[in-house]
Amino acid sequence: MTARLFAALVAALSLGQAAAAPDLILHHARIYTVDANRSTAEAIAISGDRIARVGRNAEILALRGSATRVIDLAGATIVPGLQDAHGHFTGLGASMQSIDLRGTTSYEQVVGLVRQRVARARAGEWIVGRGWDQNDWPDKQWPTHDLLSAAAPDNPVYLTRVDGHAGLANRRAMELAGVTEATADPAGGRLIREKGSQPSGVLIDTAQALVSSKIPAVSTEQLENQIWLADLEMRRLGVTMVHDAGTDSRTVDAYKRLIDAGRLKTRLYVMLRGPLATLQQAFEKGPIADYGNHRLAVRAIKVVADGALGSRGAAMLEPYSDEPGTTGLLTTPPDEVYAQTLAASKAGFQTAIHAIGDRANRLVMDIFERVQREVPGARALRMRNEHAQILDRTEIPRFASLNVIASMQPAHATSDMPWVPARIGRERMEEGAYVWRTLMTAGATIASGSDFPVELPNPMLGFYAAITRQDPAGQPRSGWMPAERMSRDEALASFTRNAAFAAHAETRLGTLEVGKLADLVVLSKDIMRVAPREILTTTVRMTIVGGEMVYISAP
Repeated sequence: MTARLFAALVAALSLGQAAAAPDLILHHARIYTVDANRSTAEAIAISGDRIARVGRNAEILALRGSATRVIDLAGATIVPGLQDAHGHFTGLGASMQSIDLRGTTSYEQVVGLVRQRVARARAGEWIVGRGWDQNDWPDKQWPTHDLLSAAAPDNPVYLTRVDGHAGLANRRAMELAGVTEATADPAGGRLIREKGSQPSGVLIDTAQALVSSKIPAVSTEQLENQIWLADLEMRRLGVTMVHDAGTDSRTVDAYKRLIDAGRLKTRLYVMLRGPLATLQQAFEKGPIADYGNHRLAVRAIKVVADGALGSRGAAMLEPYSDEPGTTGLLTTPPDEVYAQTLAASKAGFQTAIHAIGDRANRLVMDIFERVQREVPGARALRMRNEHAQILDRTEIPRFASLNVIASMQPAHATSDMPWVPARIGRERMEEGAYVWRTLMTAGATIASGSDFPVELPNPMLGFYAAITRQDPAGQPRSGWMPAERMSRDEALASFTRNAAFAAHAETRLGTLEVGKLADLVVLSKDIMRVAPREILTTTVRMTIVGGEMVYISAP
């Protein structure tokens, strides 16, 4: 929508209010509009799927008509619909169908959960799970397959690590995949081996495909059920839009079917992922800016430059402090990263690149700069650096100078902080680890997300982490590298206005202003004023998407 058209719409709505009463009024609330002036209000009127007026109680209540639904919120808080700027939508649904290993405190506990699933599984059925993290166990070394193989001798088992960049296979799964002592490490991947050269069962980054490619693809019915489960969870958590960080055309087609049927309520901003030959088909068709009345946009691609820090796959300029023999992995060849970015930019698609280690981040920023020189208009596409976790100081000013969005996940910092000093050393940590404040001071725009199902999808956890840099137990008491905290205004903007900007949706979403789509969330507590720990127990009372109440909490 152009600025002129948007202004005309606002004017039309304003003039039309005298003739047409709003459909819904919410009043007696504390409303954070997140507009440019950080305005607050008491009431909001909605007509159809748009915001008709925001203001004081008396002003808004004067607009009601005989058919207007009026709800007294008794002082509750309203914020714009929250966005997750980096999540894996079907991945969340899939994780809700598999074994949840998040929070396990030992390998033995993981094996016990697998044993329970095997007891009711069919012979030969694949057992899958996700969420284990050896950093949370007493023995922080990589596990080996032996206990898992004993628990499931006849069923293939594959358990994805919490970050999605490593997995553990049992003996039966490796047999089906043909993984043996003779199997070489693939480009961009690594097999962890026991003494000698026998595979331990742990597969890093691209090596995961050796086993995961053997897992049967989900049926259309199961895929749609995964989408449905994720959609219900988003409504419950007040997340009205998700930037789906890497999916395929089959999933996009499923999204369209569910939107057409009126079943999918969460707005989706999709990043396509795949080899260049596959992406080229989408490039030839061009971006989808608006499907189903702004329910779906497909105008970005996702590339993965390196692995993850927790599995020592993040590509570093210098060796890992706790494993000097490795500097991590570039999971996509740099020439391929460049080729995809170039082709996407020529086709008018935004490029979003996963980069965690400082070496990967330098590579990504170099490629963005090169493509912006070569493709007129590429800068306006708002290229995105997904994660930007460990930065060399020289990269920080380049975000603003290249108009690159820093798409970051606040909860990653507080999840990783117990082991980051050992992993990369204190000097590198203090120079450029999860440096939100430093990036903002340098002029960068930060769009916040969770990276679910890597982290839990509840945006309250990310908001809390952003303003405290503490874990849910309130540790460390002064915050981890506290100078990098966000203010509450900045954190809320990162989950709303900034996220909308990162998705080219700032004229329609992200703030509560007249003429914009009526996406908003009613919260049980005022997260802008309560004690930080109370944010963690804040719940959603109501989620509204396009004027429709898609979630109402039980009394």
